[in-house]
Amino acid sequence: MLNPEMIAAVRHYLTAMTQPVELVVAAQGHSKRAELLAFLAEIAGCSEQISVVERAEPALRSGVSFAVNGPNSEEGVVFSGIPGGHEFNSLILAIAQQGGVTVAVDEAIGRLLTAVAEPLQFEVFVSLGCHNCPEVVQTLNGFAALNPQIRCEMIDGALFPELIAERDIQGVPSVYLNGELFANGKIDAGVIVDKLLQRQPQPAPAQSDGEVQDVTVIGAGPAGVSAAIYSARKGLKVTVIADRIGGQVKDTLAIENLIAVAAVQGPALAAQLEAQLRAHPISLKTPLRVERIEQHDGIEHIVLNNGEQVRSRTVIVASGARWRELGVPGEREHIGAGVAYCPHCDGPFFAGKDVAVVGGGNSGIEAALDLAGIVKSVTVVEFMPTLKADQVLIDKARATENITLLTNAAVEQVVAANGAVSHLAYRRRDSGERVELPVAGLFVQIGLVPNTQFIRERVATRGGGEIIVDEKCRTSVPTIFAAGDATTVPYKQIVVAMGEGAKAALAAYEQILLGTQQPAEPVAAAA
Repeated sequence: MLNPEMIAAVRHYLTAMTQPVELVVAAQGHSKRAELLAFLAEIAGCSEQISVVERAEPALRSGVSFAVNGPNSEEGVVFSGIPGGHEFNSLILAIAQQGGVTVAVDEAIGRLLTAVAEPLQFEVFVSLGCHNCPEVVQTLNGFAALNPQIRCEMIDGALFPELIAERDIQGVPSVYLNGELFANGKIDAGVIVDKLLQRQPQPAPAQSDGEVQDVTVIGAGPAGVSAAIYSARKGLKVTVIADRIGGQVKDTLAIENLIAVAAVQGPALAAQLEAQLRAHPISLKTPLRVERIEQHDGIEHIVLNNGEQVRSRTVIVASGARWRELGVPGEREHIGAGVAYCPHCDGPFFAGKDVAVVGGGNSGIEAALDLAGIVKSVTVVEFMPTLKADQVLIDKARATENITLLTNAAVEQVVAANGAVSHLAYRRRDSGERVELPVAGLFVQIGLVPNTQFIRERVATRGGGEIIVDEKCRTSVPTIFAAGDATTVPYKQIVVAMGEGAKAALAAYEQILLGTQQPAEPVAAAA
């Protein structure tokens, strides 16, 4: 099942193991059991520290379930399914962590996790084709490696259709904690940590014990990573705070317009960004979120969601953007129960069903084309009288038999029955007629909104919260700079964000070196 290149890579990665790991397979029948045993045998062949054993384990779900056990753990990390595809890395990382490889986690998050005293049993329902799911699985597996009270089971939904139907799961990742829904839909490590902090808040320190940073970068997408690396190369003390590394890049499958890189998958590019970031003397705090930024005695105090504070002479806000919501009744209530934002992740759950895509831009039409090969029919609903996508995409959609294009339609409500989406209600803008479109799923593709809620009271913004910047990425506050999709700079592209991050770093360096005060006039003119 593994090609020679994969085996060589796994062998190299697992050389860091310092203790034995058992892959314990449940001794019960399953149609995929022989395939699972062959798969695990290949993994075990990559390291003398790994062994495969079959054992009657009542704690394991089925004959296609297995535990990754280190010397001091039992069933802390379980995979129900054969973790190929995007989840293959989750398995290898789990083996390494149970084998003694240090779990990379922020010190404050580590304190939170080791303090957990109550049993936390996580179940993560995934699709092996979902590129967002591994981050959630890997995060929770890492937590389990830090505290025996925390356990995590990855469940391949395709192998457990009855369980999927019983819990009415219509999107992945879907996370359950102690049998109750914990989080689903568009989630990542930052969301999980935030929810754990709400569940078990930690005492907030008065301020950081660390020294004052020269530059603190908020966000670790293309703009944030670029800003951090440029700052570190100038010899500055740099901290990066991010809920996840890669930002929107991790949600993009095919990237073919990054100059000098012919083609790359988003998760792979995110991994390259992280590797380059960690190759520099940069303090990285993740997965954490900024609550607010205050200035005291000329120093910026960045307050995090775990109560920690980072002090810094300058701040570069590169917090990016997130999927824009419709804001209509029924949308939020049914995220993960028919409402989705990622066609690649959740499309397979609607195989053979009718779905709608809201948004006639490039993202919307691309989503419709992707879904058309899976679902029964796709209806694209666009608010404007004409579609906004590139003509080549529109032509492809019109030539696809099971895609219907609706324009001049205003979505008013997501209608549900028995806890799942059943209809999309929209109004024809020309006639005023209200129409209910029967669909099982709704994919929202209407653009992005900047992640600037924590800074809007400090700096000038416009529109939906974009930070106003001048040609040097300066904001209305002399010590705060901004770059990337969180700003008013047009053309939200990876290559643009990288350049803006570099500009912001150089401008912050100039501010620190020369003590220059930022003029207000260029920023005001940008408004």
